[in-house]
Amino acid sequence: MEEAAKYIENTYAKILKNDPEQTEFLQAVKEFIGSIEPVFTAHPEFIQQNILERMIEPERIIQFKVSWMTDYGEVKVNRGFRVQFNSAIGPYKGGLRFHPSVNQSIVKFLGFEQVFKNSLTGLPIGGGKGGSDFDPKGKSDNEVMRFCQSFMMELQHHIGPNLDVPAGDIGVGAREIGYLYGQYKRLNGSEAGVLTGKPVFLGGSLGRTEATGYGVAYFTDKMLQDTNNSFENKKVVVSGSGNVAIYAIQKVHELGGKVIACSDSDGYIWDPAGIDYATIKQIKEVERKRISEYIHYHPKAYYYEGSIWDIEKRYQVALPCATQNEINGEKARKMIRNGVIAVAEGANMPSDLDAIEVYQEAKILYAPGKASNAGGVAVSALEMSQNSQRLRWTFEEVDEKLKNIMESIYIEVRDTAKTYHTPGNFVAGANIAGFLKIAQSMISQGLV
Repeated sequence: MEEAAKYIENTYAKILKNDPEQTEFLQAVKEFIGSIEPVFTAHPEFIQQNILERMIEPERIIQFKVSWMTDYGEVKVNRGFRVQFNSAIGPYKGGLRFHPSVNQSIVKFLGFEQVFKNSLTGLPIGGGKGGSDFDPKGKSDNEVMRFCQSFMMELQHHIGPNLDVPAGDIGVGAREIGYLYGQYKRLNGSEAGVLTGKPVFLGGSLGRTEATGYGVAYFTDKMLQDTNNSFENKKVVVSGSGNVAIYAIQKVHELGGKVIACSDSDGYIWDPAGIDYATIKQIKEVERKRISEYIHYHPKAYYYEGSIWDIEKRYQVALPCATQNEINGEKARKMIRNGVIAVAEGANMPSDLDAIEVYQEAKILYAPGKASNAGGVAVSALEMSQNSQRLRWTFEEVDEKLKNIMESIYIEVRDTAKTYHTPGNFVAGANIAGFLKIAQSMISQGLV
């Protein structure tokens, strides 16, 4: 045990020395290594093979310039990134994020999380992530198109159906994927499997848009059922109002819960009658307006500026689906006081380390994003399968496969936590289960 602890400590010290300014990446690494000591105690060969350091260091980082022109003839320059983190179990797979906050630390943390998330799906896909500090908000369709075309001019050299398959993330929806795919096709010919999250008429999968949100709800439902509980008559708060949040809201309602609040970066809506997900879809996907517009459709709802996690209402389930580090220790304690019994993450790392500690001390159910939001990448992999076979499954077929995958992830995470003597600790269960598959695959392939 001492040898394992020392090895982990020394590895983290080296990562910290190499990248001291990459706070998001270091946070993700610290959360991960905090639960895997039992694995190295049980498998000293992992120490001998230096698996931890080999896994934490990305296989490849690509950074490039993206020049584009506004509608007014002004030339702009942004940075593009792609981190190809680990390909031990398959081609790199992970989304592209367009947001002003994107930098190397952000894409490394996202790529690191993606490696374990993809491993948990049981599908043959490695982990990667990418994006740009470009902000699509307030841009015209033509400006977004020109940016995407310029972005793909460089990215095309580093991706392919059997090498690296990007998808969407924050700021990259069906519109952006369509523009990116169109440019790739113009440059390289038609290869539908090079991107996922495509519109259905371009070879996308039915159910992909809904997958992450539905998957969070399925995972949470299974987690609740395992404690003789359910969504039935539960009040739920969902942060965000993008794809993940919208379809989590829809599925929670179908499973018997009532979502009473959702948000965007400006503020949040509280609707005691229950959030109408169709209205959120209209505002966000069609009108592309702010969440505050909701009260014009539903006058009995209320709009508040600030963080949704400052809400002073009783509710039982929290689904953070917005962005990283939206919940700190103080907000987590407020959630517990408000009656929360379960937290399942739809976003990547929305809870900081202090918040996670609060959840665990309160002994509530807590599902980390690498497990509970794996539905999106799972259906992306199903889209890859459909593209390669020139098939299209029905929405019902995809949804059934998604539900089975999420339930399988839950069972594996739960059982792994028990095996390594941390029952109920889904952070440990997810980290260890994802790690073991990758470590064994890396060792079997030799020092590459």
